[in-house]
Amino acid sequence: MNIVEIRELSFAYSSKQKPVIDRLSFSIEKGEIVGILGPSGSGKSTLLRLVAGLEAPVGGSIVISGRTVVDETTFVPPETRGVGMVFQDYALFPHLNTADNIAFGLHRLGKAERSARLREMLELVQLSELAKRYPHELSGGQQQRAALARALAPRPSVLLMDEPFSNLDASLKATIRSELRDILRRAEMTCLLVSHDLQDVEAICHRTVTMHG
Repeated sequence: MNIVEIRELSFAYSSKQKPVIDRLSFSIEKGEIVGILGPSGSGKSTLLRLVAGLEAPVGGSIVISGRTVVDETTFVPPETRGVGMVFQDYALFPHLNTADNIAFGLHRLGKAERSARLREMLELVQLSELAKRYPHELSGGQQQRAALARALAPRPSVLLMDEPFSNLDASLKATIRSELRDILRRAEMTCLLVSHDLQDVEAICHRTVTMHG
């Protein structure tokens, strides 16, 4: 079953400019981790923003879990697309501890359900012992796992990750890649991961889509 279907997707910053993305089509199956490779300026991060609903395409359509979220006549807002996102800098709230960061998107759940889901996420990313620590008290890898847990907590249909290793020390990369791959596969998460580094994609993803700009 395809969780994401991208059909003839095009994007340009203005009608006078050459499209950054030109009639791109591919699909992602449930539980599949797909890497997006390409040089700077090829539209990789723009693609994530289009899927998330942070930008609108000039043509084509995006379908998530069988529902069209954008086409010529439809635009579903970001908060109701069922998309989770991990940003390049993790974007953790500095004034909230690890547990409160992860629980941030669970405000619609009842107290008991919210607590159970938080506990499940802390265990998944192995941060139960660090639940009361603040972002500045965590290592880069721990911050990334906290950001990942926060994105996974509301049970999104698809997870978007933008250059998740760019802020990590080279000596940590292999370990963090392995941890991330294991977490995503245990969670059976469908994921679109952008990177400029072929090694990142080969270590984590089932397959790649290359963008040339």
